[in-house]
Amino acid sequence: MGEFPSWFRDHSNAQIYFQNKKLDANGAPLLTVWRLPENYFHFQYSDKTEFIVNDSNVFARWPENLTLEDTVVYLLGPVLAFLLLLRGVVTLHASAVAIDDGAIALVGPAGSGKSTTAAGFAQKGFSVLSDDVTILDDRDGEFYVTPTYPRIRLWPSSVNNLCGSEDALPLLTPTWDKRFLDLTATGYKFASEPLRLRALYFLEDRESEANRPRVEECSEAEGLTLLVANAYVSYLKDRSMRSHEFQLLSNLIAKVPVKSVLPHSNPDHLGRLCDILIEDFRQMGQVRNV
Repeated sequence: MGEFPSWFRDHSNAQIYFQNKKLDANGAPLLTVWRLPENYFHFQYSDKTEFIVNDSNVFARWPENLTLEDTVVYLLGPVLAFLLLLRGVVTLHASAVAIDDGAIALVGPAGSGKSTTAAGFAQKGFSVLSDDVTILDDRDGEFYVTPTYPRIRLWPSSVNNLCGSEDALPLLTPTWDKRFLDLTATGYKFASEPLRLRALYFLEDRESEANRPRVEECSEAEGLTLLVANAYVSYLKDRSMRSHEFQLLSNLIAKVPVKSVLPHSNPDHLGRLCDILIEDFRQMGQVRNV
């Protein structure tokens, strides 16, 4: 952390592996990735945070106006997820929670409420395994969730809804207004051991219908489409990575049920949503054990 390897010079022998089409306020791509010799990759974000990564090493450096905490946000998200990809490990854009003897994954795109829902479970005394990035461990056809780190990252509005004040939780970094729930704090639990994945719940858009929140059935074909769309760092995958991922997710969907979750737009319904998911999960367990 803080320095690049001595062998790195420039991109004269590198090709662009990926470049984000979205630009920052200065017209720079949000992310550019170059492929270097020896299967290394150079990540450069528009704020000048940089990483060099292969399947066993990560080097990082950042400009003076940013902090180590800012850099760790990238590290614990797309950078380590890409390292896992290089190792053949698939990750989902999901948070994971422990219920009874297994884990559920709350799957969905950015802003769908994965972290907030996981925090709602944490407030009810359930252990959390991961926030935003869920690592799938395929053990001869049985899928487990690998724990990540004991924090849930939350936007101020979610902190206000959960804790009564936007300032109730500490800042994630000194330069950003996002905050975090510390799962090692008194009253919360972090699941430090892998748990078998028992169910996948896809979070749909939030609306104010009277019959929400609720859970609906989802076909295997629909479930596979949702999982492929919500695999993490999809934009960084080459053809072989995508092929491996599709095969693994196909095997996963044949083993683990996927259901659609229709949340209510009113945050006061979060506790009810968690209760509905708990009830649905336990009913599936009763059917599975018959």
